[in-house]
Amino acid sequence: MNESKDYIRHRTRADIAAGGNVCPVCAREAREEFVPFIALEEGMDRLVRANAPDTTEFEAICARCVRVFERAKDNIVADAAMQKDGSHVLSTPLRLDSVESFTGKDVTIAFLDSGFYPHPDLTEPKNRILAYRSMLDKDGDIEQLFAIDVASWHGMMTSVVAAGNGSLSNGFYRGIAPDANVVLVKLAKTGRITEQNIEDGLEWVLDNRTKYGIKVVNISAGGDFENSYLHDSLSQTVEACVTQGLVVVCAVGNAGHLPNHPVFPPASSPSCIAVGGLDDKNSINRAKRGMYRSSYGPTLDGFQKPEVIAPSIWVPAPILPGTPTSKEAKLLRKLNRASDSKLIDIIKDNPGVNPELDAAVDRRPHSIRQIITLRLRQENVITQHYKYVDGTSFSAPIVSSVAAQMLEANPFLTAQQVKRILISTAERLPHYEVDRQGWGVIDPRRAVEMAVKFGKEIEG
Repeated sequence: MNESKDYIRHRTRADIAAGGNVCPVCAREAREEFVPFIALEEGMDRLVRANAPDTTEFEAICARCVRVFERAKDNIVADAAMQKDGSHVLSTPLRLDSVESFTGKDVTIAFLDSGFYPHPDLTEPKNRILAYRSMLDKDGDIEQLFAIDVASWHGMMTSVVAAGNGSLSNGFYRGIAPDANVVLVKLAKTGRITEQNIEDGLEWVLDNRTKYGIKVVNISAGGDFENSYLHDSLSQTVEACVTQGLVVVCAVGNAGHLPNHPVFPPASSPSCIAVGGLDDKNSINRAKRGMYRSSYGPTLDGFQKPEVIAPSIWVPAPILPGTPTSKEAKLLRKLNRASDSKLIDIIKDNPGVNPELDAAVDRRPHSIRQIITLRLRQENVITQHYKYVDGTSFSAPIVSSVAAQMLEANPFLTAQQVKRILISTAERLPHYEVDRQGWGVIDPRRAVEMAVKFGKEIEG
């Protein structure tokens, strides 16, 4: 034990003296002692190396990384999300190093989207869906909430990405605000959501914000044309929401690959928090961070959009129960864990789930496993209950969840203060244009700490 401590002290002093006190896994400057790699618990070595594939030769990692992977290991192994080589999809709270002590408790986030589903991550063990409103029916039509159709997917995923508690993954694939309450506002049938749909939903939220304690509004949808906020009624409604104390978070869009990369309302509204996309390579190593193909400004009015960016790819999200995708994910997981001798029997017991597998019953096990691996990758399957998704539609709810944390930490923050704190604590990516990323990647831990400090300053 004493030898280990001496090694750590020597390793730290030597690295600092050489200017190399940067952790090889997270690429942060280490403020704490290093931990020898050989001292890690069994199974941790594969987990760490899978998350840092470009740094195969290192002797020690920072104490913070050890804590991160210790928290992750039990959950990953228990849910069988870790593959044989140690690879996995990290949860959003781990990748962004969010504060665990604030979970969005007593804060309500309203989601405006195409449709929803009461996913177990929102309803178990406690139902946190305070209200559901369909703008397609004057009475709300609660039955639509339980309909398993294409329109249910998107809103179910955005709401769970922000506020899901990971009940189907032993708590691992939870959002950053797993105790937040949610209000679900269905805007349209399957298909394009119009600006008028979004505006109608926002007006309903304005009318009901006090009734349900709504503090944050998440909009993962956008209009069709660039427009000045001075002449756009949707943008004016967003401004009214912020004036009334609502934090409005909008996905900026995924048109960064286009020559004009336009930003449409409501994301172009001056007072909203427009969120662009980060590609963090499914890693906690900040040196690997890059940009997603998200839209960016300036807007027609000259405003910088997005203001911040958050993960837009490799984002864990729920699979809609009862769908063909759900059935296939369940079968693939069972096959992936089965012995070679049982593969054919399992496929025969589950006919019609996947034609390729049905046709492979006379093939050798290695050939069947190739099909299994290919389908897992094609469908982005993590476990039978979760897959990974991409798009700024999922960046926005991540920011909304951090806003919920901040408001739990300090309920007296105004919408403008929440935005200012998120901007001031963000970290810009080097080597990428400022226009594409705004003030940079959100830092949930620093944002919450500043929210708490802001509250103490008010009390003082």
